[in-house]
Amino acid sequence: MIRLAAIFSLMICVAFSMYAQHNHDGHDHSGHDHSTQDHSGHDHSAHASKTEAHGDEHGGCGHHAAFDVAETAMHHISDANVYSIGPLQIPLPIMLKSDDGWELGMSSKFHPDLLGHGDGHLGHNRYVLHGGIVKRIADASFPMGEFDVEGFMHSEEKIGGKKKDVTYVCTGDAMHKLEQKSTFDGGLFGGGMSSYKDFSLTKNVTSMLIVCLFLFWIFRRAAKAYKKQDGEAPKGLQGMLETFVLFIRDEVAIPFLGHNWEKYFTFLLSIFFFILGLNLFGQIPFFGGSNVTGNLAVTMVLALLTFLITNFSGNAHYWKHLLVAPGVPFIVKLIIIPVELMGLFIKPLTLMLRLFANITAGHIVMVVFIGFIFIFGKSGESLVGAGGAAVGSTLLTMFMMAIELIVALVQAFVFTILTASYIGAATEEAH
Repeated sequence: MIRLAAIFSLMICVAFSMYAQHNHDGHDHSGHDHSTQDHSGHDHSAHASKTEAHGDEHGGCGHHAAFDVAETAMHHISDANVYSIGPLQIPLPIMLKSDDGWELGMSSKFHPDLLGHGDGHLGHNRYVLHGGIVKRIADASFPMGEFDVEGFMHSEEKIGGKKKDVTYVCTGDAMHKLEQKSTFDGGLFGGGMSSYKDFSLTKNVTSMLIVCLFLFWIFRRAAKAYKKQDGEAPKGLQGMLETFVLFIRDEVAIPFLGHNWEKYFTFLLSIFFFILGLNLFGQIPFFGGSNVTGNLAVTMVLALLTFLITNFSGNAHYWKHLLVAPGVPFIVKLIIIPVELMGLFIKPLTLMLRLFANITAGHIVMVVFIGFIFIFGKSGESLVGAGGAAVGSTLLTMFMMAIELIVALVQAFVFTILTASYIGAATEEAH
């Protein structure tokens, strides 16, 4: 069913793209940006191209440019203030805090198209909705209140000696620079520190809530089945869950934790099913397109939990070998102890990056394969090229989805078994 859904979503992508490319000619484009037309399933073939300057060279905000695979892939894996089901944009609650106060409500207040890319046609108090993400006009002198949004434009400019993508909003026959979306890295990966804080319920948070509620439902159902069928062999959902639970108990918890396995078993199960659920949910085509475990903030928190539990559970034997290294020559201690202390932080860091990189890579590769349809089809100009690429892209995407199903299981297992090994090393008794 997943593979059939993948084929269906690809065909819808092509259909919407061809329609969008061939139905803007002869229409009045004034006062509205059609560079952000409907791109079903995260197709952004009409994004403004990145150039060295902005303004008239772009032909204004209505400029149509070539399909940018890199930009499409990055948008696909990013978080958003709307929830996308195919081309359908579902508004989410927004909570924005700046020096001017709170901005509360739903993302629908920006008047995004119901079917489209997630660009709003109305701004509030310098805030706009672009690509499903709330951004703010950088000019502090821009008047507060509501204003019409005529479109958006991208430009590649040098900032601090580095070329970065800058977005402009067109309103009132003028273009105003938008702040980069605030990122935890302080701008290292192309973002920046914005003048506002976003506490909104985003697409990734919504996906986590959906997965958590689903996991709660299936485990409650299995628990009731155990009470009802006491002494009987498990069946159906109950049997499937028991297979995973026994596997984690017998192959992960007991071998690595020994007699302490019951104390940490609940945490290991929670980690395993949480990651597995999110990984599999992200594989459902045409439904949300969430990339939760491919988000560094999520994997960082999971790794931080492992770090805290491991080190707070560490016994005297663990800390003695870590900080004193008994029986080791003094000269060697000068090397061993710093390396061991660095290892305290490197271990959770590798946990964080491994999960993030593997899941993100899979999402990007599939988007690139789908992008072949628009590259070879020249964004709607060549139906033959698009049709041929659609066949190849569908086969490649189906293959990648099969691989990603394996990766989803493997990454959940790897994170769990490494967590168990770290805790086991910290709680191991002296021989």
